Amino acid sequence: MRRKLTEAFAPLVLEILDESASHAGHAGAAVHAAKQGGAAIGNGETHFHVTIVSAAFTGLNRVERQRAVYQVLAEELAGPVHALALKANPPA
Repeated sequence: MRRKLTEAFAPLVLEILDESASHAGHAGAAVHAAKQGGAAIGNGETHFHVTIVSAAFTGLNRVERQRAVYQVLAEELAGPVHALALKANPPA
């Protein structure tokens, strides 16, 4: 995720927090695991909180910024990532 976000947005700030451990065992994670064949997914990294600040977001509203990030991370969101909390902002 870090590489893709950096290449796409050249962020001034990029924080990616893996919050998977605090979500282990909840119903959504279990359903996601079942969809992936019922086995543990990679190293269990399924829940993330991303904060990104980039000039690429200038002039975009909140929904447009989120869509841009989701598009870049489409492969991860279709696969191992179950949840993504996102703060995407232009520079202040």
